[in-house]
Amino acid sequence: MSDRVTTTIPLRPLFLTFLAFLGAVWFVTGPVSAAETGKSGAPAVSEETEEVVVAPVKIDGVTLLSVRGVSSFPAEKRARLIAGRIQALAADRRFSPSALRVEEAQGASRILAGDQLVLAVIDADARLEGIDRPLLASVYVTRIGEAINSYRSDREPEQVMRGSLLAVAGLAVLAVLLWLGTRAMRWLDALLERRIKSRLEGLEAKSLRLLNATQLWHALHGLRRLLWTAIVLVAILFYFNFVLQLFPWTRDFGVQMFALLFDPLRGLGRGLLGAIPNLIILAIILFAARYLLKATNLLFTGLSRGTVSLTGLNPELAMPTYRLVRLLVIAFTIVVAYPYIPGSGSEAFKGVSLFLGVIFSLGSSSVIGNVIAGYTMIYRRAFHVGDRVRINEHVGDVAETRLLVTHLRTPKNEEVIIPNSEILSSSVVNYSTLAREGKLILHTNVGIGYETPWRQVEAMLVQAAERTEGLLRDPRPFVLQRELGDFAVTYEINAYCGDAQAMNQLYARLHQNILDLFNEHGVQIMTPAYEGDPAQPKVVPKEQWYAAPAVAPAREQR
Repeated sequence: MSDRVTTTIPLRPLFLTFLAFLGAVWFVTGPVSAAETGKSGAPAVSEETEEVVVAPVKIDGVTLLSVRGVSSFPAEKRARLIAGRIQALAADRRFSPSALRVEEAQGASRILAGDQLVLAVIDADARLEGIDRPLLASVYVTRIGEAINSYRSDREPEQVMRGSLLAVAGLAVLAVLLWLGTRAMRWLDALLERRIKSRLEGLEAKSLRLLNATQLWHALHGLRRLLWTAIVLVAILFYFNFVLQLFPWTRDFGVQMFALLFDPLRGLGRGLLGAIPNLIILAIILFAARYLLKATNLLFTGLSRGTVSLTGLNPELAMPTYRLVRLLVIAFTIVVAYPYIPGSGSEAFKGVSLFLGVIFSLGSSSVIGNVIAGYTMIYRRAFHVGDRVRINEHVGDVAETRLLVTHLRTPKNEEVIIPNSEILSSSVVNYSTLAREGKLILHTNVGIGYETPWRQVEAMLVQAAERTEGLLRDPRPFVLQRELGDFAVTYEINAYCGDAQAMNQLYARLHQNILDLFNEHGVQIMTPAYEGDPAQPKVVPKEQWYAAPAVAPAREQR
């Protein structure tokens, strides 16, 4: 008595569960907030803002202010002109920053150094900063005065000497830190060799030499060297940036060099922070898909083992159906998650996706055809693993069925691999289907002359079939007269078989018994055509059946 418990699950609750999963995914990814849609529920359209091109005015690498331009006078050109005026004033030590003044004119606030124009603040500049034009002009006067004082102070001999001493001190500190770091790395190498290298050798022995301890050690040592090299490079970069910032002539270059190296990293960090909401949604989608796949796997595994039954689904079709359901769930998850993948909206991502789609569509037509043919054959249930089949000219036992191909093992122990699309378009003869019920018929033909009574021939053929071990006695063998030929009558002996894999051996034994019986009764088996009856019948006397080197069975020797 079996202890296995079978549970029947109707299809409707399962379908409703799947709909609930779809609803959960829609709830996470579909609705948008009221701030995004507005009161009407339609997505809100952001107001288009005109892109404002501005350029910074820099003195010794420090940005004083930003100005905008027009098509005839670009912002970059205007910023360079203003910076040149300020530098000329700063270089003239006779000029005092207190002489800077603001003169109001129609539509502009003019900043003057004596009678020389330094900068004209227009209404567009004020709108850019979001304050009144006169107030902005007074702020600019203060910033320009401070910049002139800093320009002169940074070029004083005492300040230059102080910067040189700081650069030398910084170089000494860097050298000391690198020396200490080198000694620390040597100590770390010795520690790793004592603590880790022996363990790697033990890991190699436990992995049956699949892992190479020497290669693992070199990889770990290389990782340590790479980390130390990165630390040294970053330290040198910070030192050069520190030195370049000390002197006014190189300060702008230092700022640009530092920005060139670290702005991409800063942008990457901001991009990662901005992608956190999408990553959370992706995590929720993947979490739901993962547990749906786990639940589906448990269900179909139970169906395949027979511990769970589902109305309308055969246990043999459980795992193929699971693979289809898994593919659909994964495809649905990719479609839902695609908009939330960071960078999915970029032109590069779209180009790569299009390229992969073209390659897949051009190179996978035959593969997809074989996959569809494979699933079609599974649900047609034309054959099972272990069945003896004939596909075109190939006869053999089904060794393995896959989505793309089917493996046959022939009676000669050859492996034949047939594409599923070819099988789908061919006729398949399955010998095992009815052989399991004892209904497979083996048949063979003999040609006998007209002078031999047909009743005798049929009796001998039936007796030969009954002598053949492996052929069934019930139902009883029967004979058909297939053809009344020009020189002989064609008889067909039909016998039932219960083992399709033994067909070749059964045919061989049946032919042997037919030859023996016809020889016993002196009946000649005719060929399809001959010129005349021989003087002596073409039969083998019984005393010659075991001519050398054949050996008679012991029971017949007695």
